[in-house]
Amino acid sequence: MRFVEEVVVDEFLPTVRSLLAEELRERGLTQREVADALGISQSAVSKYAHGDVATNDRVAADGRVAETVERVAEGLASGDLSRVAALVELEVLIRRLEAGDLLAELHEAAMPALADAEYDFAVHDPDSGLRERERTLTSLRRGLRTLTATSGFAARIPHVGSNLVECVPDAVDIEDVAAVPGRVFDVKGTARVPSDPEFGVSEHVAGVLLSARAAGLGVRGAVNVRYDPDLVERVADAGVPTVEFTPREYGETDPGASDDPVRAALETAGVDADAETVVVYQTGGVGVEPVLYVLGPDAPAVARTVRDLV
Repeated sequence: MRFVEEVVVDEFLPTVRSLLAEELRERGLTQREVADALGISQSAVSKYAHGDVATNDRVAADGRVAETVERVAEGLASGDLSRVAALVELEVLIRRLEAGDLLAELHEAAMPALADAEYDFAVHDPDSGLRERERTLTSLRRGLRTLTATSGFAARIPHVGSNLVECVPDAVDIEDVAAVPGRVFDVKGTARVPSDPEFGVSEHVAGVLLSARAAGLGVRGAVNVRYDPDLVERVADAGVPTVEFTPREYGETDPGASDDPVRAALETAGVDADAETVVVYQTGGVGVEPVLYVLGPDAPAVARTVRDLV
């Protein structure tokens, strides 16, 4: 008796690790860096590099495996993909290939009695919440790289700091929005990101995003920058909806509440729910710094909009 998990361990994993090790080395990672990225020893990396580990030709030749390996290797090499996110992507691929596909066929070859049996090994949901959250973090990291590499962005950071955020598709509260802990600040003309993005660490920018979604917009990304009337005019001239709202003196209501100022302003303005990019802004108040918010389909798109504006 042989389980499909044994096929995964004995044939799929050695092949994928070998392919990943090769891809990572081609991207300039050292043997130690490859070992750290894959969670294996340097000696194991050396064995993969010298072809001392048996691999499966059918797995290596599968286009879906090749595509996933390339995408995961690129993400690990650039830092856009965490080890958890990489694991999730490979786990999803495994479950898909188990469901009457390549791994199921290899399993049947090892257990001929299974060939005539009706079974389904798709026990993991490809659209799991974990995968969506890891994809959101990966997307946010890409946006942050664009934003921090943008010349002139640091000068646009408000005194309270900026934050780039992105939410999962079905976000309902702050815990569903990823952001930078501690915000992004201008340090001697350079935008500094203090730590890796996390969920539930932004109330202000995340709140504006959730308010916009409560108003019916399909946006998932947002960033705040220093308010500038000239910037508002340029955005409006480009055809982007711009909406002013009045901040509350002592903080805003719960994001998306009926009396929330951002939601109310967007609903009053009648902004098209399908608008790809929207700008909302406030010109300040008692103890409130004037700030402009760029909203868009995701963090990278929002970052590109800011890059084009500054």
